[in-house]
Amino acid sequence: MSVDENSSEHDETELVESSNGKDLQVGDEEYSDMEPHVGMEFDSEEAAKVFYDAYATHLGFIMRVDAFRRSMRDGKVVWRRLVCNKEGFRKCRPRLSENRKPRAITREGCKAMIVVKKEKMGKWVVTKFFKEHNHPLVVEAANTRRSALLSQTPDEKDVKIRELTAELQRERKLSAALQEQLNSILKDMEEHSKHLSRNIDDIILSVKEIESRSVVFSNSQ
Repeated sequence: MSVDENSSEHDETELVESSNGKDLQVGDEEYSDMEPHVGMEFDSEEAAKVFYDAYATHLGFIMRVDAFRRSMRDGKVVWRRLVCNKEGFRKCRPRLSENRKPRAITREGCKAMIVVKKEKMGKWVVTKFFKEHNHPLVVEAANTRRSALLSQTPDEKDVKIRELTAELQRERKLSAALQEQLNSILKDMEEHSKHLSRNIDDIILSVKEIESRSVVFSNSQ
């Protein structure tokens, strides 16, 4: 998934990935009446999620945890995009059976979202906010929303399972890549250490040879 956000101020390379539609259900009345704005700060990524989820509940839409970036230095998330669950469009897949009931359209290309980025001092700051939705908003009680999610059809549950499985696979691949990179660095360090040790041994041997020659020369005088 492409991301049009500027590079992080951290002096490290970042990877861009996508969680492909994980809905967060937390809700917090403390934040429900507040509107996001660029420059808004949070103590953690989770605090930003809690805030935007409460804001979403208050306005009448469902938040989805979307794309993120990891630091190549330590693998930690340093950038996150939170979107409306109607963001994007569902991929068209061939129907396995003509008798199978088509799934309801759940994504409408909504662009509402916020982007938060971790600054060097540790704070998470809103760097982008798009307020407008391209669909009606429906305010409902949090328990009603949870009940609706629990009553998903088997097809919807299958989609969710596939999405979570794909996310897990991406996490495993990233973990394997980082482990491979770490092993390569450790191997290079070991080789450098051996090379340095050999150089030191050669220097010591050379010094001893010079000292030995010096003694022989002195005795010959």
